[in-house]
Amino acid sequence: METISRSATQVDAQDLAEARALNAQVEALLATVPSIHTLTAPVIRQARRDGKGAFPPPVYLDEAKTIEVPGRAGPIKVRVVRPTTKAAGIYLHIHGGGWVLGAHDMQDVLLKEVAGAGFVAASIDYRLAPEHPYPAGPDDCEDAVVHLLEHGPKMFDAPAHFVIGGESAGGHLAVVTLVRLRDKHPNLPKIAGANLVYGCFDLSQTPSQRSWGDRNLILSSLIMDWFGDAFLPNIPKDERRDPDISPLYANLRDMPPALFTVGTMDPLIDDSLFMEARWRQAGNHAELAVYPEGIHGFIAFPYSLARKANERQFDFLRNLKPS
Repeated sequence: METISRSATQVDAQDLAEARALNAQVEALLATVPSIHTLTAPVIRQARRDGKGAFPPPVYLDEAKTIEVPGRAGPIKVRVVRPTTKAAGIYLHIHGGGWVLGAHDMQDVLLKEVAGAGFVAASIDYRLAPEHPYPAGPDDCEDAVVHLLEHGPKMFDAPAHFVIGGESAGGHLAVVTLVRLRDKHPNLPKIAGANLVYGCFDLSQTPSQRSWGDRNLILSSLIMDWFGDAFLPNIPKDERRDPDISPLYANLRDMPPALFTVGTMDPLIDDSLFMEARWRQAGNHAELAVYPEGIHGFIAFPYSLARKANERQFDFLRNLKPS
């Protein structure tokens, strides 16, 4: 069994002061606008495209291109950013947004940074709830990843060295996809690593989720309930432990090495702590990076805590051995 690696995050006093200041700004801003759980999904999606809300506005890069791959429910869009030198592999990215928000083309800057680490970055545009509840999103991610595992090296002129990763709901969907690949597609190329950033792995809710309360630092208890109910309508919390819904309860044997990244001010912190422990207990290599004062979504903000967390992730990607 692999041992855990908890290398220091090297956060200093200046980083913490900057993070606390940002947290206060985010909380103050969100207190002046309606909570997203009181709005409709289309309204929130458009607001985020317009750069309204707590997150920085999306940046659309000319070098990012959108392609389509086949899926059981129709074509699936994939946003692709290529490295400027020979690719070391393909990074299969799944965006966050509570299974309700976000899109393949709203994190071009992150994809460009992944490309800077030597990978073709390919971000999947899965169907969103509440219009398309479970299992639509997981099915799209499975279909897109299967196609890219089969055809990606030829499409992108890249070696068959694959990494999967995502943030928040994207981290959840990445693990669901890994388990499906192991159980349903054992003859496909193996994925060499998983980069799992503040993922939600227990949709019946971990203690940190259940005890969070009304404080809105991107997420609140009401917002988390709203996301979960949109994705899993008519399924009570305590019945959401099916492993295909909550991968914390899955058999996690034969998973690739994983890096779990989370902040201490994130109501999903237990999800990463618990999943990292289960990953390791199942005989897999796990690394855990916990960032003091990091809120949910912190890697999207332009400050030192995010830069350090992102560089740790890129180092993880660069150091993975092909499977």
